[in-house]
Amino acid sequence: DEFGAIIVKPNDIYQTDCHVFAPCSLGAVLNDATIPLLNCDIVAGAANNQLASEHHGNELHHRQILYAPDYVINAGGLIHVSLNQLKKPETEILHKTQEIGNTLFRILERSRRENTPPNLIADHVAEEILYDTH
Repeated sequence: DEFGAIIVKPNDIYQTDCHVFAPCSLGAVLNDATIPLLNCDIVAGAANNQLASEHHGNELHHRQILYAPDYVINAGGLIHVSLNQLKKPETEILHKTQEIGNTLFRILERSRRENTPPNLIADHVAEEILYDTH
């Protein structure tokens, strides 16, 4: 009630008028059948592998739906577990986790500047980090 949320049938969720569509359970929910139904400004959720295929990020981009790549916005748990295993101080773990927002901002800004879908930019950034090509 506080937020004016309404309950809709599962099959109607894709075409519901909303600001943020948040897939938080199933992967591959953004696909050829569902993307044309979307009536949102942003896709950002906790589900892994939300795009059924890489080209679906391009479809969202062309429809001007902002996509926050799942592995970027969900990185906090992995950062915490991995740095905790390395016995890093909590302050360092907190700092790295808080940097997720800045990382997402840089990805989205580069996406806008290069007119390239955010999922492809996120992949490039990950590759630059992993292979030290930047």
